[in-house]
Amino acid sequence: MPGRDGSARLTQAMSSAKTSDFSINTIIGPNTNVNGDIEAGGVTRIDGNIRGNVNARGRVVIGERARMRSNVSGTTIIVGGVVYGNIVASESIKILSTALVMGDIITRRIQADDGCLIHGKVLVRPDEPGWNRALLEHKDALSVKSALPVFSKSTHG
Repeated sequence: MPGRDGSARLTQAMSSAKTSDFSINTIIGPNTNVNGDIEAGGVTRIDGNIRGNVNARGRVVIGERARMRSNVSGTTIIVGGVVYGNIVASESIKILSTALVMGDIITRRIQADDGCLIHGKVLVRPDEPGWNRALLEHKDALSVKSALPVFSKSTHG
């Protein structure tokens, strides 16, 4: 399909990002499956399958073939694949036309290409007080959700 070449769009998006510290420190390649959380520094490139959270102290590039059941956090995040989970980008996020995001997005700046699919709440807070408030509310919501299974178990016979 013309215009939906995800790898060309991903390369273009990566090259248009700021070039300071652009060395890729972590790569999850195609046909790689990871079950568990990932903590990474620098640039993280994901082209495989992940079931677990990704917390990066730098940029995160999610390739068009990536399939993730993860909450993802990083500075600048480019999404070309499928993410079932929340995304927190402290600087910006770019959602490519090949992307599907099933979860909430919190960022300071967003760019979404025609054809991408987002199912969730999108919060864009460029100012510092709004950003801090959005992060606090997000963390509070996560703590409530993590406690729900404890309260939903029936103790009655």
